[in-house]
Amino acid sequence: MTRTPVSGPRGVLRRPTPTPTPQPQSGPHYARLGPIAPLAPHLAHFWSVRWDLAGQPPFVAETLPHPSVHLLFEARRADVAGIMTGKFSRTLRGRGWVFGIKFRPAAFQPLYGAPLARLTNRVVPLRAIFGAAGATLARALRAEPTVEGRAQLAEAFLLPRLAPLPPVVAELRDLVERMAADATLVRVEDVAALAGVGVRALERSFRTYVGVTPKWVIGRYRLHEAAAQLAAARAPNLAELAQRLGYFDQAHFIRDFKAVVGRSPGRYAKE
Repeated sequence: MTRTPVSGPRGVLRRPTPTPTPQPQSGPHYARLGPIAPLAPHLAHFWSVRWDLAGQPPFVAETLPHPSVHLLFEARRADVAGIMTGKFSRTLRGRGWVFGIKFRPAAFQPLYGAPLARLTNRVVPLRAIFGAAGATLARALRAEPTVEGRAQLAEAFLLPRLAPLPPVVAELRDLVERMAADATLVRVEDVAALAGVGVRALERSFRTYVGVTPKWVIGRYRLHEAAAQLAAARAPNLAELAQRLGYFDQAHFIRDFKAVVGRSPGRYAKE
């Protein structure tokens, strides 16, 4: 069955430094795979990270998480991770792997069955959401060595459990993804006008179905764009970048970036 294409990653702050003669079993190694068409309304993609850093220094992986819920599988645990509002950091040592299922914005809420804000900044065992069937899936994924095989097992598990999205969920999913692509949406009032609702109603809907506020989503996507442009520019003009991103001034941009990323835009660009 045809898989949907996967767009390039956004929000990755640290990647391994390439070496002239990489070892075949070194790492980390990343892979991403689109879902089959019936699951495309719900899932953004599957992803995998594996690493073999034996005899090498640890690697600190850093990302700015998206407004998405993930199912996470490792050798000894399986979890549901809500939206993380801060920077995500993890130190990779020795050998290991993670297989993840990234849901599209709002699309996990019908499975969760409660306001998604209750899951924000939380990680709960997969079994708490899916019961014994979740534990069975985790065992099957651990026994399967390939990313494609794990994706197929996950799809077989999710297909009978994911009903068509309610209209309100599908509309909010599309709205959040529009916010990621439309650089003119820099105010919550602009998003509310696009949705045809008041600001308060929009905020209530986001807390219930998305898990974070529309203001947070705007800010996160601006930081994604900032990180991408800083990484691509040899000598970034911070004043111009702040203006393009809709910040009131350069100081506001620098303060926001440093508060979340942990270092100034200038230092990030140099790194």
